[in-house]
Order: sequence, then structure tokens, then C-alpha cells
Amino acid sequence: MARHARNRNKLPVIPEIKHATIESLDQEGRGVAHVDGKTIFIDGALPNEEVTYQAIRIKASYEVANVVEVLTKSNQRVTPKCPHFGLCGGCKLQHLDANAQVAAKQLLLENDLWHIGKVKPDNMLPPLYGPTWGYRHKARLSVKYVDKKERVLVGFNEKATRYVAVMNSCEVLVPEVSALIEPLQNMIIQLSIRDKLPQIELAVGEPLNNQTVIVLILRIMDALTAEDEAHIKTFADTHQVQIWTQTKGPETIKPFYPLNGAQLQYSLPAFNLTYPFKPNEFTQVNPQINQAMINLAMQLLAPKQGEIIADFFCGIGNFTLPIARSGAQVLGLEGLANLVDRANESAVLNQITNTTFGVADLFKMTPDALAELGRFDKWLIDPPRDGAFELIKSLADFPKKLTEVEEGALQANTSGAPSPVENPRSIVYVSCNPATLARDAGVLVNEKGYRLSAVGVINMFPHTAHVESIALFELIK
Repeated sequence: MARHARNRNKLPVIPEIKHATIESLDQEGRGVAHVDGKTIFIDGALPNEEVTYQAIRIKASYEVANVVEVLTKSNQRVTPKCPHFGLCGGCKLQHLDANAQVAAKQLLLENDLWHIGKVKPDNMLPPLYGPTWGYRHKARLSVKYVDKKERVLVGFNEKATRYVAVMNSCEVLVPEVSALIEPLQNMIIQLSIRDKLPQIELAVGEPLNNQTVIVLILRIMDALTAEDEAHIKTFADTHQVQIWTQTKGPETIKPFYPLNGAQLQYSLPAFNLTYPFKPNEFTQVNPQINQAMINLAMQLLAPKQGEIIADFFCGIGNFTLPIARSGAQVLGLEGLANLVDRANESAVLNQITNTTFGVADLFKMTPDALAELGRFDKWLIDPPRDGAFELIKSLADFPKKLTEVEEGALQANTSGAPSPVENPRSIVYVSCNPATLARDAGVLVNEKGYRLSAVGVINMFPHTAHVESIALFELIK
């Protein structure tokens, strides 16, 4: 008993403050250094800076730490624009010059391609830039009622915690939405369910009749009273927004007020396309970069009339319909049925008849299932963060010289299985995770007979550590 008592009274060990020189940034935007044989990840530090740091997590081979003092500043360090930077976990790189952010992301992409995939690109594409502030048209905000302070917090979570940051604006959100944060706090505090409204999902569409279309989905865990409904409707009228509600799963998302609000939509003027969408359906958060990304993808893919092209992970047809404008026949496959329905609706709206959409679990693709889809001249892939490993692995391996016996068996093909189809001549791969792109690139280049002709960074999420990229793989003849 005495021993346990002594342990309980033992003071915690405070990690010592150490010195480090920062070498690079990691995938989370932290400075990376090596001290005493360990890798140190230091939040708030930039490459080439001399800093002192204090560990907050200590492991055998690495430590996670915070900057105590920047002794020698990088010439790329800038003053963050947002007053909440450092506390809010929404942005991690506002202290780094915007152009330097992109350069750091490009270096991370190149390093992942080599270290994970053992691949080097033939060419690096110029980065795609867009607006660095007020670009974010979709977001998920946390809500917390703080009983002791009798106030409501609305915003992103604090860095590395589940606490909601105290904030009244956000520099990366569309200005009209940033201006709603404080009014939302004031409205929610009046509700009887102020402690049962944990989340707000927001979506912004293109202006209609000179009015920006904004939809807020309130995640409510209890029934609204008549007084609650009145407060919400007054808020919607005052700020010219639509309110939707979600009571349980995604299937419960529906309009609350007004019931027949303007449809969210975005357009691609270069292709004369308009896409209606619901607030919970996936669309890119940065419309201007989305347009530039599609233009670049079309240049790399170079679709032509008469070609047969597959768009895997097609979503609502963001790439499918521009490809179809070339005259190519396009198959769009997507795992979510509601997105496939939306893609079909958009094709009809835009009077496009040379597309076919279908539902498929592309994470369970097999060589036989891929062969049954038929031959494609080209592919476009836009997977989520998990990448497209099973799809890529289902391609035919790089052909080897066959023996006479193997050649005869291939020609006979009496097994009843679908014959392997020839691999597409080129693949444009749009990625939101450089690690899974690198993994898949390794398979394409080292097993499937492709070369990585070009790759580049798309700055879809300025001031965050997210790395969006685009790559062109071409079959070696």
C-alpha cells in the first residue's frame, strides 16, 4: 500500500527543453528534425529554422513536440492572417508563405513517390494555384454548448483535441459563411436543444439572381419545439440561408426551411456544364481550383471522339461530363447510388447522351470483374484518400515473353473466365493523398507496364497540410 501511495504522490516528469534544426515538413505540416537518434515532429516549426522545443509525446523512435521559441526564423515565415491560428485545428500552415506551402507539398509528393512507390516522374507539372482566402465552399463545423459559461461555440476543433475552438470568423471560409459564425452562436443559445446540436454542415453554391445560395444542415439530437422552429426560421430569413436538418443517419437529411429553396449548383463554363447538387453530396470545396483541375485533366487525358473512356470514382460526374463533351463514350462508376443518380440527372440536364453511369464497389475490384467491363482506351481515376489499389492491381501485368505452352493455353482459353483485356493507353489519376498515390504508382510502374509521365500539385486546400495532386501514367509500348 505504501508503495502505491508513493507512486500516486510522485510529481510528473516535465520534458526538458531541447534545441533542433528543422529539416523539412511532414504530411501534417509539422517541422521534422533529428535529435539524439530520434525523429522529432515539431508543431509550429518551419524548414531551416533553429528552434527550442518541448516534447508532448515521447516514444522509443520519435517524439511529438511544440515549439518553445524560434531562435532563427525562416525567410518564408509570415504573420498568420487569422487571429485563431495556432488554436484552431482547421489550418496548419498559415505561418508559411503561400508559395512556399505549395513548394513544400510538391517536395512531400516527390518524396512519397520515391520512398513508397520507388517511382520518379518524367516531368513535374507547374502547380495549380487559386484563391488562398475565402475559398472554402463546404465545411463541417462543430457545435458545443458550454454550460458553465452559458455560451455556444461554433467552429473547427482545437488543434489535436476534441474541444471546439473559440472563434467568431474563419478566413478560409467563403466570407458570407464566415460572417454567420457569431450569429449562429447567438441563435443556437436560444434553442431548447442547444446542448443537443453537435454539428453544422455547410454548402455554398453559385449565386442565383445575385444571391449566394447557402445551405446549413443542423445535426439535431432531439425534437425542436415550436419556439425553436421560430428562432431557426427567423435566422434563415435574416441571413438569407436555407436550413436543413439531420436527425439520425444521412438518409434523414431533408429541407426544414424554406421547403423549396433555390437549388445548389456549380458550373464549368469551359464545357458549358451545370451541376445541381444536394448539400450532403460530395463536391470539391474550392470551385475555382476545381475548374482549373478539370481543364488540366482534359489536357492530360486528351479524350477524342470515338474513344471509350472509364471514369472511376466518378461521383456526380465532375470529370465524366467534360470528357463526354469531347465525343468519347464514357462509363462512370461510383460506389454511392445517390451520386450515380445525381450524375445521371446532370447528364440529362446538360443534354449529354454518350455517358453511362453505374454503381460499383471499386475497392473490391477483381481482374475478372474488370475484364467484364470491356476494353477502354483511357482511364480517369479520382479516388478518396484510400486510393485505388484493388482497381490498379486488377490491370493485366506487364507482358512477359510466353513459352509455347503458355501461348497455346492463352489462345485456347478454355477456362470459361473472361479474357484479360488490354490495359488502357493512359491513366489520369487525381489524388487527395500522396501516400496512396505513391503506392498505386509503384504498382502501375513496376508491375503493370506504365511510366509516370507527369505529376503535379493542385493547391485545393491552401493553408492546410492536405496535398491534392494529378498524375499522368502512359503505357510503355
